[in-house]
Amino acid sequence: MTHDLVATLRPLLSAEASAEAHASGTEPADLEQAVWLRLLEHLETQGPPLDPPGWLRRAVRSESRRSRRTTRLERPYATEPAADDDRTPEQLTLAAARRRALHDAVRRLPGRCPSLMAALLSPRDLTYREIAGELGISQGSLGPERSRCLGCLRRLLAPEVATRRTRG
Repeated sequence: MTHDLVATLRPLLSAEASAEAHASGTEPADLEQAVWLRLLEHLETQGPPLDPPGWLRRAVRSESRRSRRTTRLERPYATEPAADDDRTPEQLTLAAARRRALHDAVRRLPGRCPSLMAALLSPRDLTYREIAGELGISQGSLGPERSRCLGCLRRLLAPEVATRRTRG
């Protein structure tokens, strides 16, 4: 029975989540996942909904509103969450040197990688949607592009961060 319900509701949920996702600033797949979880909880506590399509539409809108509220209330940290203000001057100097090396390597990357990595490293904590809008590329291509850029960055940084071997 649950399998039939899922199979019946899948196309409707996909359509509803796609329609609501943009307004809530979330991904349709995330919205779908939240509604599926809500349905499983409902099935466990109350059994199947009397009007599954109506229940599903209400659940999607409710999850969308919850997502909007959460997004509106969330703020990025001003500092790193685990910032240790009691670090020694040596530790602060080394951390600054690592950041400089990283940003220097980012600037040497090919193609769109410098702008993509700069957006990912931004203290503004941009979402993929915001980064895609700033760079003028599709949101779906950000992941693969990010992977390519990180691979290039690893190759650039490898000689700089390689451990020195002691000679005996």
